[in-house]
Amino acid sequence: MTEMVVDQMGRSVVVLIYPKRIISLVPSQTELLYTLGLDKSVVGITKFCVHPKKWFQNKTRIGGTKNINFDLIHLLQPDLIIGNKEENSRQDIEVLSQRYPVWMSDIFNLDDALQMIENIGSLTKTEIKSKEIINQITNAFAHLKPSNEIKQKVLYLIWKNPFIAAGRNTFINEMLEEAGFENYIQEQDSRYPEVDLNKLNKNKPDLIFLSSEPYPFKESHLRDFHQQIPNSLAILVDGEMLSWYGSRLLKAPQYFNNLQRTIERLKSPN
Repeated sequence: MTEMVVDQMGRSVVVLIYPKRIISLVPSQTELLYTLGLDKSVVGITKFCVHPKKWFQNKTRIGGTKNINFDLIHLLQPDLIIGNKEENSRQDIEVLSQRYPVWMSDIFNLDDALQMIENIGSLTKTEIKSKEIINQITNAFAHLKPSNEIKQKVLYLIWKNPFIAAGRNTFINEMLEEAGFENYIQEQDSRYPEVDLNKLNKNKPDLIFLSSEPYPFKESHLRDFHQQIPNSLAILVDGEMLSWYGSRLLKAPQYFNNLQRTIERLKSPN
């Protein structure tokens, strides 16, 4: 039996009422499927789906989020593929949609993420667990400690050579605001702008967050930033906590609270 559903891109998708062979094309949504208890139903993931570790080791990896191995997917014969507008290639999704039900998320903010969790719970008939996850996330974010009245401005870098920042109208921007920060990038029309560190204006960012993904910034990069932009505090941050929009959100509020405390400690005179 099948039913018609509408995904977050507004696409109508005919899906099986009880999908048994699911492929996930997005790491954060793969982790959500695990949290929903769908171990037996998920047959394929990407090479970037590192959580949970046992799935990464044992599930069939069908390539990257934007470099899909179609032959492997055809061998797996999925009855549901779950992707994301930003993370997956439009062309790949169009090809897959010709043969399989493909449900797409489109995430800009926390409400979108919670809606995605509810929708995937409905798709996979795990509504009770998905509602439990939503309630836990909602409560955790509601208990985030109040931020300072004057929010610190953050330049959030996701790439090097060239340096690329997370701009407005992104899920990362939403998480920065939830965590009590303000995005240093002000332009509304550039989601991931290139940044010339030598041309930062006199009003430099209070903080520079070096994300662990997609570019893996390390301790060695911190030293470079401390020398080049000494008036801005550079910190390594866990990119999963600020950009993953599945069940990783259960852990994000506590991480944000710890991050605020770390910054206060680093900025306090000894």
